Amino acid sequence: MAEPTVRVSGIVLSSLMFQHGNTDSDAEGLVLGESRVEEQITISDSQADRIHIQEIYYVQKHIACSKLNHLYSGAGEVNSVAVKKLLADNKQDSVLGWYRQRRNSDQQLSFRERIVHQSLKASLRNPHLLFLLLTPHRASSAESTHRTEYCAYISRNSVFLSVPLLVNNLGLQEPQSYWKLPAGRSSERYSATIRRHSSSFFSSDGQLRDVNDVNAMNDALQEELQAACREVEDSERQLETLQSEVSALRKRSRERRKMKKSEAAGRTVLRCVPGEEEEDQRRNLRLQEAVGALFKRSPLFLTHTLTLQGFPVPERTFSGEEEEEEEEEAVCEEEEEEEAVCEEETRENTHSRKRSREMAASSERKRRKSES
Repeated sequence: MAEPTVRVSGIVLSSLMFQHGNTDSDAEGLVLGESRVEEQITISDSQADRIHIQEIYYVQKHIACSKLNHLYSGAGEVNSVAVKKLLADNKQDSVLGWYRQRRNSDQQLSFRERIVHQSLKASLRNPHLLFLLLTPHRASSAESTHRTEYCAYISRNSVFLSVPLLVNNLGLQEPQSYWKLPAGRSSERYSATIRRHSSSFFSSDGQLRDVNDVNAMNDALQEELQAACREVEDSERQLETLQSEVSALRKRSRERRKMKKSEAAGRTVLRCVPGEEEEDQRRNLRLQEAVGALFKRSPLFLTHTLTLQGFPVPERTFSGEEEEEEEEEAVCEEEEEEEAVCEEETRENTHSRKRSREMAASSERKRRKSES
């Protein structure tokens, strides 16, 4: 459904306020103009296009009644003869609605105004009839300044809805597109002049010639922009795939490096462990030999069987002769060891003497050669 909006010029609104200011009582009458349905296409970042249909009522002038309750009776019934007489030369189709000005009151419809509005809709055969309500107030005690509030209403299914009322020359208006049709005027000369010169500016479909060129250029730019967006999207996807492949390759290289390091560490352990074991075995053998040589006859390193009193029980008993024989064998072994040591010393001495003689003979030969 189209959204209704009322547009009124500042001249019409000021004339309404001026009329009310010059009368001693409330005022009412009819408003004339034209209505139009416009389609507005909005392009934003969130969506490609948004179609907004708006029904705009352009208020161009007003006709005031000579007195209150002139168009209707006390029960709210409309006097069709009085309405036609008030319109005079104006067409009934140009009637947009009616207005009422009430002093020092709120912006709320009364029960009589609701009944009169429904009667006017039926009498004028206009289902979209407007109702303008103006409520002026005194802004100062000296009555030098007045404040006027205004609003528009429209009835839909016996429900009165507030309609936005915009003044064209007050405040900033929303950006307007090119108007396909000129604003409504009652002058025939104005319409004839527009028809005579419109062929120079408008095409056969009712649009401006330059606007068609601008729209074509805009369409071409949009196509180029969409193509560039597609290219950028494809390049971004390719970049994402390349980045995923690079990350996978880096992960594989890290895993291979870890595997190589672990294998190298295992090899070094396998290489070092046998050497250490051999060295430990050698040290143990040397230690065992040294301990055996030092503590060969020590009873601490021998296994003993103890008696009930805690004394060691010898494995076998020795007689006096056996003890003497063992002592003699030990003495013989010591003498043999001493003789071996002496022989070793004599060999070293003879070797050193022989070496000293050879060195003396060589030095003598060198001296003789030098003298000759």
